Amino acid sequence: MCGITGFLAPAGQDSGNMNVTVRCMADTLVHRGPDAGGVWVDADRGIALGHRRLSIVDLSPTGRQPMVSASGRYVIVLNGEIYNFRELRPQLESKGHRFRGTSDTEVMLASFEEWGVPGSIPRFNGMFAFAVWDRTANTLYLVRDRMGEKPLYYGYAGDTFLFGSELKALRRHPQFEGTVNRDAITVYLRHGYVPAPYSIYQGINKLMPGCVLELRGNSEPLITAYWSLQDAARRGAAEPLTCSAQEAAEQLDELLRDAVRLQMVADVPLGAFLSGGIDSSTVVGMMQAQSSRPVKTFTIGFNEKKFDEAIYAKEVARHLGTDHTELYVTPREAMAVIPKLPWFYDEPFADSSQIPTYLVSQLARQAVTVSLSGDGGDELFGGYRIYNSVMRVNRILGRLPSALHRPAAWTLETAAGSGLLDKVKVQDGKYVSAGLLPTRLRNIARVLRASGREALYRDMVSQWRKPADLVYGAREPLTAFTDPARRLKLPNLLQTMEYIDMGSYLPDDILVKVDRAAMAVSLESRVPLLDYRVVEFSWRTPVSMKLHEGVGKWLLRQVAYRYVPSELLERPKKGFSVPVDEWICGPLRDWAEALLDPARLRSEGIFDPEPIRKIWSDHLSGVRNSNSLLWDILMYQAWQEAQSAESAGAKSPMATVGAS
Repeated sequence: MCGITGFLAPAGQDSGNMNVTVRCMADTLVHRGPDAGGVWVDADRGIALGHRRLSIVDLSPTGRQPMVSASGRYVIVLNGEIYNFRELRPQLESKGHRFRGTSDTEVMLASFEEWGVPGSIPRFNGMFAFAVWDRTANTLYLVRDRMGEKPLYYGYAGDTFLFGSELKALRRHPQFEGTVNRDAITVYLRHGYVPAPYSIYQGINKLMPGCVLELRGNSEPLITAYWSLQDAARRGAAEPLTCSAQEAAEQLDELLRDAVRLQMVADVPLGAFLSGGIDSSTVVGMMQAQSSRPVKTFTIGFNEKKFDEAIYAKEVARHLGTDHTELYVTPREAMAVIPKLPWFYDEPFADSSQIPTYLVSQLARQAVTVSLSGDGGDELFGGYRIYNSVMRVNRILGRLPSALHRPAAWTLETAAGSGLLDKVKVQDGKYVSAGLLPTRLRNIARVLRASGREALYRDMVSQWRKPADLVYGAREPLTAFTDPARRLKLPNLLQTMEYIDMGSYLPDDILVKVDRAAMAVSLESRVPLLDYRVVEFSWRTPVSMKLHEGVGKWLLRQVAYRYVPSELLERPKKGFSVPVDEWICGPLRDWAEALLDPARLRSEGIFDPEPIRKIWSDHLSGVRNSNSLLWDILMYQAWQEAQSAESAGAKSPMATVGAS
């Protein structure tokens, strides 16, 4: 795991200036690569590449980057790992290639020499974002892994094309302007993250997973897909497994064990995050089954029982015989992370589980440099509770003739707006609301008006449901839910929801959360469940083997039980969460109040302050729990404040964070 950056400017630049600029850009990524750094510049062609190295495989100088191929034709900067490089190397040696070191990067360069860049990429099994300069064709390639595990931003600043692992690297280029993309704010408010291909800045995009960007001379960037989720889903739906459930579990076990085996290759200490749930327990069980020594596992605990899963992780670790470390975190320690979040994530990001994810990464980094996680199981094998809820709602709607949907919605909206139900009290967790029933009636009406599966699911997972009304001068852009080009007709509603989540929520929320939190402390995170072979297998898995009698991840559970007894795994899922709703009413109230001050909001000119203040007031009074809506606004405001501080020359906290 490393950090990459660079730019392609008009030819004939000053070499000294280019060196200084790209080195400054790379140095912003020192937390991603504290072990070494390097740059490569060809001023005559206007190309500059920068790299920060976290040494994982081949710790010697032969693994340093930027790295030049044996013939001198290709120059690469890589973030990530190619897990099957040891299988590719003998193939290349048989064709006459010789190697100086033992790194995967050198194998990639030999592949380019043998098969070309486009011909090599599909052969790589890994997590990666890399840039390759072809000195013969004067062509720059940017490439991102199939599932989007590693980040890659790109775009123009004036006449210069920039790219990098994080936005902070792009901001260091002297031509970068950083105009906020108001349209992107709307989708951020709806989902709690900025979905690809958008970024928070105008003119700067995220390269989509499974894609190659090719830039030659003054031509427009050409983006093509070497692998697509759409094709994988279409093939899987057309060719589902026809074997028994037991045979399917055997195939999944074999695939996952091989993925885990490949991802355990490292020349540095390696461990795993362990929550005690199905996904992480399966990964750790497979690691321990293939390891000659106890696997190092790590868990964060909370004294608040409704959030704590450490006790379950400890039981799983005891059963598997791992070398387990747990740390119970106080609210004060958790809240101390919040000021650092804008620096970690570089653009507004409102998944509050970012806090415990950072804390468990910080814990793991004290003992290991690489940690495997169980992310991806819910999306691949139908594990989210919301899937059951949406399918239940869809069944109810199916019983009501479609011609009655709109009249029923009108009736509910009329009742909600009549004022007659405003004083009816409804219990909602710890909140007893006198205005909650009308709100729920309006929600049901909105579901009744939803047209199609995507619209139904979008409505039920949205946070701010009309975000364009909140952001001055903005229009909500197309996303995985609404873009016709990304839509795919699938046989089952569960598959539709999985497809949407694998194309957006997984890469743009879950994987962003893990990558930035881990990289903030210079820890490499690996995700075996997202080996593309496992992903493709999941699309061939019949829905009945994913969601079976109301139980999600049914097939994955059958595999998990081979390593951990079911009684240690079967319990209500608590999720990796923190009590944000209580914090912003208590110890964080002054911080929140300052960020939500109506005069401040008006002067900044982004948000309409009136609806925000109304929700804030209701939350404080206990009328309604709106923590997710408020956290969206607070994380945007905190990010904006951090950008202003950076522009004013304030020191980034990342320097101290990376050393923790």
